[in-house]
Amino acid sequence: MPAKKRTARQRANKESSQKKKRSGGLLIYAIVAVICIASAGIAYFYLANSNGDQQNNPIEENPLAIINTSLGTITIELYKDKVPDTCENFIDLANDGFYDGLVFHRVIDGFMIQTGGFDPEGNQHESPYGTIDLEIDQNLRHIDGAVAMARQGQDVTDPTYFNTATNQFYICDGAQHQLDDYYAVFGQVIEGMNVVHDISAVSTQTRTIPAGYPMSNWPIDDIVINSIIIENQEG
Repeated sequence: MPAKKRTARQRANKESSQKKKRSGGLLIYAIVAVICIASAGIAYFYLANSNGDQQNNPIEENPLAIINTSLGTITIELYKDKVPDTCENFIDLANDGFYDGLVFHRVIDGFMIQTGGFDPEGNQHESPYGTIDLEIDQNLRHIDGAVAMARQGQDVTDPTYFNTATNQFYICDGAQHQLDDYYAVFGQVIEGMNVVHDISAVSTQTRTIPAGYPMSNWPIDDIVINSIIIENQEG
């Protein structure tokens, strides 16, 4: 008999233990459910406020430069978010009307078209703002249609001339990766590559300018920048 009583007591203890485990399990499930609901609420609150901030404070867009030439229009995006000093220099010159009436004075098919320094008579124009430092962003490469600042120096690797860019710029006709890291890419053609190709295909000559020295690859027929309009400027 004593043995049977102990067995009954053990059964009772076992049932009690199982009830406690079930109760504990339910409690854990309840806690997990509360945490999940709270997390969902926090996430919703964060997203709602985040969306509101984006609407009230839109992300700044890069400005565009609309280059109106005698052969058509070229639109470039200026990477002000990556090379701000170079872009500000270009924007200031464009807004001043500095480029209006200047010509593409160096054109090499399959390489690049260069402008921003000479008028149709061959007179050189210099920036009133002086030179700017070489500003390189590793994400900006000399791909087809890249826009970069020209500068002095025959040897592209000579650091003596790295910080000599002023107002002249060029547009790549095809990728020119040999120039990467030596010239400041600051824009990209987004419309009008057909115009770039038309310019690069014109006949050229060697022309002696009023300063008394010859300029090679000068188009026989003038290709003039009528205007450069800056759009979508923010900040």
